[in-house]
Amino acid sequence: MRSSNPSSRLLALVLSALALVSCAKTPKKASGPQEIVLWMQMDPAERTRLDSTLVRYMAAHPGLKVTAVPYDTENLRQQFQTAAAGGAGPQLIFGPSDQVGPLSLLQLLKPLDETLPQGFFDRFVPQALDTLNGHLWAAPDQVGNHLMLCYNKALVPEAPTTHEAFLRAAKANTRDGRYGFAMNVTEPYWLAPFLGGFGGWVMDAQGTPTLDTPAMAQALEYLAGLKNREGIMPKESDYQIAETLFKEGKAAMIINGPWSWAGYRAAGIDLGIAPIWTLPNGERAHPMTASKGYSINANVKDDELPAVIELVTYLTSPEATLKDATTLGILPSHKDAWAAPAIQNDPILKASQGGYALGRRMPVRPEMRVIWDTMRPGLQKVMNGSATATAAAAEMQKAAVEQIAGMKQ
Repeated sequence: MRSSNPSSRLLALVLSALALVSCAKTPKKASGPQEIVLWMQMDPAERTRLDSTLVRYMAAHPGLKVTAVPYDTENLRQQFQTAAAGGAGPQLIFGPSDQVGPLSLLQLLKPLDETLPQGFFDRFVPQALDTLNGHLWAAPDQVGNHLMLCYNKALVPEAPTTHEAFLRAAKANTRDGRYGFAMNVTEPYWLAPFLGGFGGWVMDAQGTPTLDTPAMAQALEYLAGLKNREGIMPKESDYQIAETLFKEGKAAMIINGPWSWAGYRAAGIDLGIAPIWTLPNGERAHPMTASKGYSINANVKDDELPAVIELVTYLTSPEATLKDATTLGILPSHKDAWAAPAIQNDPILKASQGGYALGRRMPVRPEMRVIWDTMRPGLQKVMNGSATATAAAAEMQKAAVEQIAGMKQ
């Protein structure tokens, strides 16, 4: 039917054209995620640092929200494993390097050497990276976790560097309700540096336990001698007891890691840090070293990945890793941050770098969890005098081999 009003037809055409122009000017919805969720295991002070870093990052990325959810170590692994296996979970997970073993074997993480840009990992210091099954699974923001000798400079002015000097300093301070030395002798992580110093280690390159060795027996006998024969340690010496004694000035020396140093200074201790002394065989102790870093959920979709990669790149940058590093006692993983004046001029962190250089990487293989569990009873028996070092070493090996075989069935 013909229109009886040509001007109406013209008006309709104009309105239609305006509608098309309006549609063309409507902005498209931004690609990528509107929110990135990070599940992480961090100490409270580390979480405060991360929160302020994320506020800065979000200010520079309007429209993007980054939500960080804290977990303890065990819950982080278990909750992520459950969520990711069901096709969900956060885009990012942050935690200790040994969590990548079980999570990567379950194919819950993206292999980062294939996911991140080529050359991305060149920025990190040696020993910062863990390869498992030919791939890298985490981008570290810090390295360390290594045990060192901590000493109260009001009681021990200079760090002992030999077994003999250590014993002299410890015995001189074991009096008037004070101990020369306190240490957690209930957990095998504290045994590992001495095992390494006597020439042993917890497993071989294939993940087979190497616990029933002369080196293990020597390490056990050495620690038991410090506790039970030399008289420089309290009869009961777990983590909490040793920590309390040192903070209260009732222990002159302690072996502990970077997570503890800020607390010692806050308690008023004039803190000194040094590598563990030379053992009677003339060798230095070799503490385990590890990193903490960011892994990407295997379920992250392709359109989300660029934003996730950009965030990981920033969180492992010198700017982010140097923030509050001296306050927290953290060694950054980035080469430029590692060499920064703020780190090199801090006596605690400079000493920490020296201890780190003596360390050996903690294996990230899933067998490591079994080995810790099977070392613990034997260590405790030797420390309380209910088993010989030789018998305990054999018991550790037998239990580890059996439980790893059961784990692989």
